Order: sequence, then C-alpha cells, then structure tokens
Amino acid sequence: MTLEIHHFDVDTAGIELPVRFNNPFYYKPHRLCCMAADEVKKYIAANKEWSLEVTNGKMMGVLVVREKSGSIGFLMAFSGLLCGSNRQPGFVPAIFDFQSSDGYFKCEEAYISQLNRKIADIERSDGYSDALSLLNETTSMMESELALMRMKMRKSKKERDVLRSRGTLSADDDALLVRESQFQKAEFKRLSLFWQQKVTICKEALLRYDERITLLKQERKVRSAALQEWLFGNFILCNGIGDKKSVLDIFAEQRGTLPPAGTGECAAPKLLQYAYMNKLQPLCMAEFWMGASPIGEVRRDGCFYGSCKGKCEPLLSYMLQGIDVDAPTHDNDKSYDVAIVYEDDWLIVTDKPEGMLSVPGKTGDVSLQEWLACHFGRDDIYVAHRLDMSTSGLIVAAKGIDAYKALQKLFVSRKVKKKYMALLDGVPINSKGEISLPLMPDYHNRPAQKVDYHEGKEALTKYKIVDIVDYSAHKCAIVELYPHTGRTHQLRVHCAHNKGLDTPIVGDALYGKIDRRLMLHAASLEFVHPFTGKLLEFESPINFID
Repeated sequence: MTLEIHHFDVDTAGIELPVRFNNPFYYKPHRLCCMAADEVKKYIAANKEWSLEVTNGKMMGVLVVREKSGSIGFLMAFSGLLCGSNRQPGFVPAIFDFQSSDGYFKCEEAYISQLNRKIADIERSDGYSDALSLLNETTSMMESELALMRMKMRKSKKERDVLRSRGTLSADDDALLVRESQFQKAEFKRLSLFWQQKVTICKEALLRYDERITLLKQERKVRSAALQEWLFGNFILCNGIGDKKSVLDIFAEQRGTLPPAGTGECAAPKLLQYAYMNKLQPLCMAEFWMGASPIGEVRRDGCFYGSCKGKCEPLLSYMLQGIDVDAPTHDNDKSYDVAIVYEDDWLIVTDKPEGMLSVPGKTGDVSLQEWLACHFGRDDIYVAHRLDMSTSGLIVAAKGIDAYKALQKLFVSRKVKKKYMALLDGVPINSKGEISLPLMPDYHNRPAQKVDYHEGKEALTKYKIVDIVDYSAHKCAIVELYPHTGRTHQLRVHCAHNKGLDTPIVGDALYGKIDRRLMLHAASLEFVHPFTGKLLEFESPINFID
C-alpha cells in the first residue's frame, strides 16, 4: 500500500506536540491540525473538479502522525465520496472499497436499482393508472349517490314526522308511511350493494398490479437488508491495541442496533484505520467543513467540528482503545460561584455560571438543581426551566412540587419574558428583526439541532444589535435575543444558520468555533409571581470583552 503521508510546507520543529490524542467529539484543533487543514484547502483548490464539488459542501479530515523514523506528517481524508469515487490521489483510501465495478456490492446495487425501475414502471404504466383512476372514480360516484340517497331518506323522514305530529293519520295511512320507510331502506341497501360490487371489481383489477409491486418491494427490502449486513460485515476496523472488529459487531455490542447507512465512510475512521494499517502513530486529529452548509444543518466553511455521534461514536470509541485520549474531566467537587438573586417561600432565582448543568445529567458533574438542594438543605427543589451547560445567566427554581407546577404553567404558556445577550462572531446584515426557523434534533449528530420545515417544531426569536465591538482582531456584534419559544439550542441555531443571522455565537463549538466560553447569557427575566401576583423583574448584566 502506497503511503499517503504529507509533510508540512513549513518547518514545524518549534511546535510543541500534543501530550495526548484529542477527544474527537470536543476539541480545540491543535496548531498542526490547523496547518494541515490549510494545506488540504490548497490541495483541493488546485484541482478544478474537486474544488467545484466541494463548493456544494464536504466534510474533510486531517490526522497528524509520527512515522517510524520520528518525522511528523499528516494524512488527509474526505467523508463519503469525492467526484463519485472513494479513492482520490493524496487522500487515504476507504476502509472497505465496495465501489469496484465488478464487485458484489455494485452488482447487487444494480439489481436493487433494477427492482426500483420495475416498481416505477408498473406505477407509471397506463394499465395501473387506468385501474387506479377507475377505482377512484367509482368510489367517488358510489359516495355521491349514496349521499344523495341518504339526503332523500332524511327529507322523507322529516315529512313523515310532520304528518305524524298532526295526529290526524289513520292506521292505514301510518302503515303506508312505515312501508315507505322500509322500501327506502331496502333501496338504499340494494344501491349500496350494487356500488360495493362495482368497487370490488375495480379493486381486484388494481390488486393485480399492487400484488406485483408488493412482491418487488419485499424482494427489494430483503436484498437491501442483506446487502447492508454484508457491507458492514466487511468494514473491519483496527484499534490501538491491535484488535480487529467489524462495524456490524461494534454496533451490535455497543448499541444493539444495525449501523446507519454510510457508517464507516466518514473522514475520522478512515484516517485512523490508515494510520494503524501503516504503523503510524496518531498524534491529533480534526475534521472541518468546506463549502456550502447542508440544507437544515449548520456547517460553516472552514470551521472545525466534532465527529458525528450517530455513525462515528461507536466506531471511534473502539478504534481509540489503546490510545491515550483527552477526555472531558468531571469533578463532582468542583466549586461553582452561584449567586442567589432572589428567594422567597416558593421561588429561587439564581445566576448560573457557564459550564454548570441545570439539572442532573450523564456527565456526573454537579448540577444547579443539586447545588441548590445542598445549599438549602432540602430535596424538593426543582429547576423550572433550563439553560445549556455552556450558557450562563438567570434561572428560576421552585421550592416544592406545587411551586414547580405553577412555574411550569407560566413557561409553557409563554408568560415569562426572557432576554439573552450574545457576542456574535461577526456582524449580521440587519440590525434587528425576527427569525422563524423550525427545529428538530439532528439524530445522527446529537446534541445538535437542525432546521426542518416538515418535522421541526416552531421556533421564533426576535433580535436587536446593541453594539459593535472589537474581539479577536475583528468586528463582532453584541446582540439582544428575545426567544418567544423555548426549543433546544434555539438561539444558537438561529444565530448560526444561514437563514437566520448567519453569524454564530462566539465560542459555540457545536455551530461555530471554540473560544474560552460560549458567549451567551440569560440577562433578564420578567414574570408575575404565581402565588403573590407581584410582577418580578430580574437583571444580570454581563461584559463579554473583559
């Protein structure tokens, strides 16, 4: 196998190497990774075909490695395919090359495509179209005639009821009315049976087509599942210990599920696999986006991102075994400076520091709710709403379940006015306005959210730029944000998305760039006390620059 090691264009002798391999899901890219990424961009720009495709959006990756000789270089990779191929000069190859034109995958893929065409041909055929149209027309005529008959029967019944209400009918006259009612019911039954028979004939004609379509779809499902299982069974991954395991087995052991489509084709596992196979020591890694953002997601050209959780988390947790990796530190004894802004018999308003969980989570870190329970010496304190761990500012907690339910009603009914302050990584075009982008979880990249106009939930934010400041050698806007809904990461996505402010919040590692902190702060709260009826207003000023 030809080594795809690249050496830096500049002298790196004075750059300190990382002590441990970076956590692939949350990291600030090492200087060497930034330098390698710049060289990848130049390499892409030199090829017009690659450059044109990458403008539409592509995740790239770099892995800084040490060779046996001790020299430092880097590997580069792209996620998925580049210009229709999983193998391009200078980039590490796919973990498993299933793109061979005469290979099993291609042949089976072609057969499945043929099944798709057969299904489409039947659904587009004149016979199928005519049978479907005839069924719809017959059903519509049946419903129309039966509805007309029902209307006539109701009219006749009203007329009979009027005659009976006068009290002048003889026994023979009443018997005639009864026979009229019985006759109409029998006629309706006969008409209904007549149309049901016609509809059944139409359904049987259509069924001949549907049965063929169903058989083809069943065959497609079976073959597709078998092909995916074969594919993931052939993606054999190495790790730092020297073990090997298939993607299929890794997902079965860690999640008890089949891998999602495309698993194993991202840049990060490709890079590590190549390093292991060629006896290269991984030092640090980074993935970065090039080109336009995918529809709905937040991906910014040139920004670094953590590996995806849906596809890569199980793979990388296996592949990095045997490697000394940075891990988030969770210190239950960590001291937090929590300010108590207000307290009465029912409520507590605090100023949560950034980096602190609102409620207990999986990390083991102490949460604000736990801190308050300890501080006040009671176990019935409940945080009524949440701020992201990285967000600081005002948050309300309840003393007791009754107060908690009362506060919940206020938040659910949107009777709590909230204002956030944020420092943006640039200056948006408009100084004020409204952002309405529906949000839903990005299931393959948790905890990220994405914009989805079909399945997303309404999310509305109003904003106003209040100052322009110098930060990190460029102009940045300080903005007031007023959320009218409370979706997860609403403000962060609305700021970063290209259909929102198109300017991420400084320090947003998920939707922008890592900084010393996420520059987002819950600055004010206003609501009517649910028990006293008094209007409560709280302010928490912040200076992002100092």
